Amino acid sequence: MCAIVPDAAQAERARRAAEKFGFLLELETGQLGQAPFEDGAFNLIVVDNQQGLLSSMRPEDRVATLREAFRLLAPRSRIVIIEQGPRGGLGALFGARASAPVDPHYSAAGGATVALEAEGFRAARLLGERDGLSFFEGVR
Repeated sequence: MCAIVPDAAQAERARRAAEKFGFLLELETGQLGQAPFEDGAFNLIVVDNQQGLLSSMRPEDRVATLREAFRLLAPRSRIVIIEQGPRGGLGALFGARASAPVDPHYSAAGGATVALEAEGFRAARLLGERDGLSFFEGVR
């Protein structure tokens, strides 16, 4: 598995996850819009947006990141974006979650689904929600 993270803090988070779950991880730290891989190198890209990595970006950086993901995916491959989902029940009343501020353009335009469609991904949709997370998918 490969991970591209923007900074040392995210790199450490990825290393801990790899150790905890026992998988091999090739880790690259750098700009998300300029990955050091060939076109079509991947069949699946997962974007962990739980802490606002994608949704808190400036619009032009988000566009560059999603365009790069599109370039990196082989035809008919998928991108999955994981975000904090809406909370219901008592969790909604008492359990505010800390997260990065979301760019107002991202939310107003329709979030992950619209962002994926805008960059050429087909069949962009909400896959489902579970344990306070929302899972979105798009196909190259």
